[in-house]
Formats: sequence, structure tokens, C-alpha cells
Amino acid sequence: MKYLSSHEIREMFLAFFESKGHKRFPSASLIPNDPQLMFTVAGMVPFKPIFWGKVEPTYTRITTCQKCIRTNDIENVGRTPRHHTFFEMLGNFSFGDYFKEEAIEWAWEFLTKELEMPIEKLWVSVYETDEESFNIWKYKIGVPENKIMKFGKEDNWWGPVGPTGPCGPCSEIYFDTGNSKNCQDHENCTPACDCGRFVEIWNIVFTEYYSDENGNLSPLPRKNIDTGAGFERICAAVQDVYDNFKSDLFKEIIEKIEKTFSVKFGEDSNTDVSIKVIADHVRAIAFLIADGVIPSNEARGYVLRRIIRRAVRHGTLLGSKGPFLKDILETVIWKMSDVYPELLEKRDLIEKISKIEEEKFFSTLEKGVERLNTIISNFDKGNTLPGSVAFELYDTYGFPVDITKEILEEKGIKVNEKEFEELMNKQKEMAREALGKVEYDESNPVYKRLSKILSKTEFIGYEALRIEEELKAIINNGNIINEAFEGEEVELFFARSPFYSEKGGQVSDKGVIVNDKFMAEVNDVQMISGEIISHFVKIKKGSIKTGEKVVLEVNETLRKATEKNHTATHLLHAALRKILGNHVKQAGSYVGPERLRFDFSHFEPLSREQMYHIEYLVNEQIQKAIPVVTYVKSLEEARNMDVVALFEEKYGDVVRVVEIGDFSREFCGGTHVSNTGEIGIFKIISESSVSSGVRRIEALTGMEGLNFVNGLQDTIVKISQMLDIPIYKIQEKIEDILQILKTQEKEIKKLQSQLATKTIEKLVDNPKIIKGEKVVVGILENLEKDVHANTADVLIQKLGRGVVILFNKNEENNVSFIVKVSKELTNKFHAGNIAKKIAFYLGGGGGGSPTFAQAGGKKVKKLEEVIDNLENILEE
Repeated sequence: MKYLSSHEIREMFLAFFESKGHKRFPSASLIPNDPQLMFTVAGMVPFKPIFWGKVEPTYTRITTCQKCIRTNDIENVGRTPRHHTFFEMLGNFSFGDYFKEEAIEWAWEFLTKELEMPIEKLWVSVYETDEESFNIWKYKIGVPENKIMKFGKEDNWWGPVGPTGPCGPCSEIYFDTGNSKNCQDHENCTPACDCGRFVEIWNIVFTEYYSDENGNLSPLPRKNIDTGAGFERICAAVQDVYDNFKSDLFKEIIEKIEKTFSVKFGEDSNTDVSIKVIADHVRAIAFLIADGVIPSNEARGYVLRRIIRRAVRHGTLLGSKGPFLKDILETVIWKMSDVYPELLEKRDLIEKISKIEEEKFFSTLEKGVERLNTIISNFDKGNTLPGSVAFELYDTYGFPVDITKEILEEKGIKVNEKEFEELMNKQKEMAREALGKVEYDESNPVYKRLSKILSKTEFIGYEALRIEEELKAIINNGNIINEAFEGEEVELFFARSPFYSEKGGQVSDKGVIVNDKFMAEVNDVQMISGEIISHFVKIKKGSIKTGEKVVLEVNETLRKATEKNHTATHLLHAALRKILGNHVKQAGSYVGPERLRFDFSHFEPLSREQMYHIEYLVNEQIQKAIPVVTYVKSLEEARNMDVVALFEEKYGDVVRVVEIGDFSREFCGGTHVSNTGEIGIFKIISESSVSSGVRRIEALTGMEGLNFVNGLQDTIVKISQMLDIPIYKIQEKIEDILQILKTQEKEIKKLQSQLATKTIEKLVDNPKIIKGEKVVVGILENLEKDVHANTADVLIQKLGRGVVILFNKNEENNVSFIVKVSKELTNKFHAGNIAKKIAFYLGGGGGGSPTFAQAGGKKVKKLEEVIDNLENILEE
């Protein structure tokens, strides 16, 4: 078998299938246009709609080298020769063109002729009832019957990817590595043995069925071929190495790791685990960020964060005390950007995001590991760590439970994951309550009874804001009733409604429900069980019975203002992606009549220039008065239209698309203006951090935006009047005032120091004697922090040998203090311990080293008592 580089193998595969009439396609993104999947986990994912038969293929034969991410076995990465988070999948696909015979023949031809793999080292498997494939291998290819294995569904049935989708039996090709050191029966070892000697390198899936949610199979409109050949495994086999990490795919990356940490791959098993984890994870980090993922606490962002943190943790095991990923990531980019140019294009982004996340985690890691080691110091192997402890590490130190589990696993200790999850869920519930979020329980018995009486409410609020309808049902305090009276707060139900129910970040409509003898205010509208709309009302006049007709009227002013903000939110989302990059994803929103709030994934604060650019871009679209078009499409059609969708959202088979020219296209069920000109103005009023990796923009539109701008102008005019200068000179005047204040502050500090110096002289002349040593205690007031520290330094210098305790009372009615101990007295006194004891009496906290400590407290009235008792405190 001749040696081939990974670059040669990849190119040979694609060229071979091009020679067989296949169209070569570049790799699709790791982020699939498929709400069922978080990542592209296989080469066939980009072609799922074609496999489903819902989209007609432009080409019936395609070949790719697809980048993939899988994290279901992340704990095994580094511990085995072949587990990876990021990997490449070589694929050849047929959509209703060739089938089993050609797919099998070409697989064998490529491996044995092109790559020159020894035939005697290749074995195959088929699905246990697939006699057609068995016969092709035996009679057409000539594989001996004893080397054709028949396996069941667990091994030789593929798919679906996700809960539903295309699937079918498969046939696999195995390479005999000859490594039988883990096998109990060397002579009779076959691919059925799990000793690791035989490695699956090729999988031909005969995609001919569709599986529904219940696992029921139905024939696809056409039979397809989906080949997945593990690139890393093929490279290892061709290069005659048992471990994927010893192939040339990882050579330069591992050499960089060896140089970074002064270690050698292959010399120590524990070190090798960490080297392999880092080598694998840096590839995943680079490709995920290049495809728009940034670290966060949810979904894809959490996976990236987990991978970065696991790499960092293994870096610390190799001796790292600070960030190290940058140079290794550069090696990945250099090695792979000729095939994947997006790595070079996003190089700065990859390095910046990884560095921010890496630096953030180092402090967390140090504190968390220290605390965890303290906790488990008395644990024995086989014990279980309480979930409450894992939760404390997560909640107090930001220490991920995945890292906790991995560290404990190395020591033979488990985590009570059930208890941890219960505490996490409890915290989430408390967070929801703190935010004032109300979740309408679909399991509520009264709603269940109602869903048997009423069908889905027809929402007609896109077209009409006022309709007449018959009242179908009333709920009051959890009971279905026939009549409601003035002063009562009840829920009303109709067959149709113009009222928008709260969802997708848009608040519900408000308005009135009236007839000649009745009037109720609509304060909230929610979707309950079975897509029935509930109108939460307070009856202001009269009474109402089921069966009576009423007019449902939406408050048009509030609706129109809300629509301005909702359409502006879509424009903002599109502008952010254009200016910051496609990694920007919506992470939450609020759309009401008074303002809009948009949370989005991004790794750093926006600059003023970026804010101005975003604002300008949105207002530019408003000035163009672009028509806002809405239409309904099947989910499959919409997926192929480059529509922005949220992975976390659940979509039905039919979706509503909101399109604003070529600028924005999103899935959305909300209400919108008819053209962007109706928005009037878009003004950003704040940009802030929500959580790690998530930013928030708040903005105003329409009259609220105009009022805000007018308010700013009024403030500027008042400032110019107060300063008695023209508006254009305000900045210059304020800079002059600030300079005067700085000068005055310096003078104040100078005077404070002079006064403190006079006090010092008196203190040094009259020290206390405790344990035979001089102890100086002083109380000063309203000192600046640096003056306080300098005064303490001067005191200890003048004292020479001794202890200084200097209190500083301030106007906030609390006290801070500094403890200094000369070096020669640390065998008698410990500054940190003294500070802790004093702080305890004063109702505060603090600490420090043996020679220096600082602390504070709120119980200023106890200060004299502390000083009177100081001798006892120091004697302790």
C-alpha cells in the first residue's frame, strides 16, 4: 500500500467520483438549514430535502467532502484512537440514479485500485435481510463469503438524522489494522468483535425508506445512495497508523502542542489524552466560529463553549497558566484553509472569540478546581458527589458540570446528575418568575375541557382590527360559566379574533369587546391548549352571556406602534448580520408599542461607529419605503430560500415568511407595517450585555423615537443655557470644567495627606503594646482610597517594627480599614487573619496576606468597641 498524504486522498476521492459523472460540491456549513438538527452531523444532511423527495435535484450524482460536528461522545475524545468532535466525511450521492450495484463496485474500485489497499485486509457487512447486497459482494466483487458479515438493525441500518426522515439498510467496509492486542480470540477475530482491530472506513446507505415519528417506514419516491467514508479513518489506514491522531492530518497541530507545552506525544498515556483532546478540539473551535457560532449558554453556543473549556482544562493539565489556543488555532487555519477558505477569511474572528472565552474561563477554572479538590479530598473511589455540590460549583463559580464530571471520572467518582438537573430546573423556574413570565399551562383541566368544546381560533388580525362575533365560552377562576358580570375579570373565547396573542417576542393586542349593553377592556391575549385564543378581560359595564354577539375591537394606535417596532426588529437583525457577521443570531426579543428590545449573539460590545452604521443602515431601508411582503410556504420550500430561522424555535409544516425586499427574510407569525416608510424613524437608545456572548439593543421608532430625539435636544439646550454658551461649545466647556475638577481633586488629596501626616506623628508616638510589640491604631475620615493606602504605608515605615491598623470612616456610613504587619513579626501576627476578625465584628468581610490586608464593614457604631477589644483580638 503506497503512502498518500491526506490532501492527496481527499482530492483523489473527489476526482474519482467526478470521473463517474458526479458533480463536485464544496462542503456545506456546519449550521444546517434544518430546525431538526443542531449541526451538520453527516455528509447527507445538506441533501435531506432531496432524499425526502420534496425537492427535485439539479444533479442526480454529487460528491463532497463535508465538514461535520458530533458531540454525543465528547467524553471519549482523547481516550480512544478514533473519537472526534470535528471530522470530515467523504461522500458520493445518487438521487434516483444508480443504486446498489454501482455504489458497491465504485467503493471497491476506489479503495483497492486508487488507494491500493490490500484486498486481504478488507471485510464487508450487509443488513441481515439484504440478500441483494450480499450477492453483489459475493458474486460480482468476489469477496469470500466468510468475509461478508450479516448484522442487524443496530449496526447496518442508517437513519433517520433527526426524529423523522430518510433511512435504509447499509453496507459497510472494514479495514483490518492487524492490531489484536485487545482481542481475547486472535485467531477468530472478525468485524463482529469490538476489540478495535477492525475499523469501519466506508458506509453505503441504500436510502429507500422514510421513517415517521413512530418509526413506521414508507418507500421514498426514488431510491438513493448516500455514501459516508470517514476521512480521518481512511487517512490512518492508508498511512499505516492505528491511531487517527498519528496521521498527517494532525501532524503539524500536535507538533505545535508539543512545542507549546514542552511535551512529547507518545511518551505518557495521560499526557497523550490531553494532547489529543486539544488537537481535536482546536479544529472544532476554528470551524464552528468560522461558520458563525459564538460561545453562549444555549444550543450551539453552549457546545462551542463546552469544547473551548474542555480544551483549556486539558491545557492546564499540561502545565498552562494562561491562554494558549491562539498559536495552535493558527496552525489549524494554515493547514486547512486551502480546502476551507472560510478559515482564513474569519481568522481574526476565530482568534478574538476564542481568546475572550479562554481568558474568561481560566479564572473560573482555577477557583472551581481548587474548590472541587477541597470537597472531594475525603471522597473514596466509587462514591457519588451530591448534585447540590455540582450545582454550587456551577452557580457560584461558573464551573461547568461537564468539567466537574470529567475531573471526578478520572478519580472514579460520579455526580448525582438527577439532583443537579432538578436544581437547575428550579433555578430556571425562579428566573422565569423573576422576569414576570407567565406560562399558560396546557395541562390545566379547564383548558382541556374547553378544547373538547371549541376548535382552533381563527386569527384574522392580519386583515381586520374590528369584527362582530358570537361569544362561545367564558372562564372564571378555572370554571366554565355561562354569564359574567360587571367588575369581574374573566376569559372570553370566540371562533374568530382580530386580537394578536402574545408570542415570538411580540406583546398581545389590547382593546375592547362591546355591544349595546356591555363593555370589557381586553388587557391580555394568550394562546392556550389547541391553539385557542383566550381574551383576558375586565368587565367595565353590564353583563355578557355565551351565545350573545359582541364587537371585538383592537386598539389601532397600540397595534400600529407595535407593528413599527416589529418590522424595525427584522431590519435591525439583518443590519447586525451585515455589519457584524453571520455569527449574529437572535437570542430573544421584546416588541411592544413603546419600544423594541433585541438580544443577539455577539462576543464584544459594539463600538460607537458600529452603532451609527447599524442605525444608518436601518433608517436607509425606512427611507426607501420598501414593501413588507408576507406569504405562506411549506417548511421545506422556505428552508431553500435562505430564510433566517431560529434553531430553538419549533415550526410546523407550513410557515409564514416576512420579506423586506432583498434586505431581510425571516420566519415570523407577527404583525408588521405594509411598507418600511411607516416606521418613520429608528433610534438606538442603549447597547449592553445580557450574559456571556449575548448583547442587547433597545430602540425606539415612530413618535416614541421622535420624542426621544426631541428630549435629547431639550437637554442640550438647557445645558447650553446653564453654561451660558452656544450649543456647539458645550463639549469644550465641559472638558474645561473637568480639568478644573481634576486639579481640585489633586489639591484635596494633597491636603488630606498633610492632615493625615500630622495625625500619624501623634499615633506613632503613642502606640499600644500587644504581645510585646508596638501596635498603632488610627481612625481617619473620608480619605480617598489611595490616600488611605499611602498613609498606612507611611505609618509602618515610621513605626519600623510593629503592626498598623488604620480605619477610614466615610460618608456612606461604613468603614474600611487596612492592616499592615512588618515582615519580622509574621510569626506573631497575620494581617489577613486580623482583618477577618475585625471585619466579622463590624459586619463585613475581607482578608489578605500575612503582611497586608484590607477589609470593611457597615457597623460603624461598633468601631470603638472593636478598638477597646483589640488586645483580645490580636492575642487570639
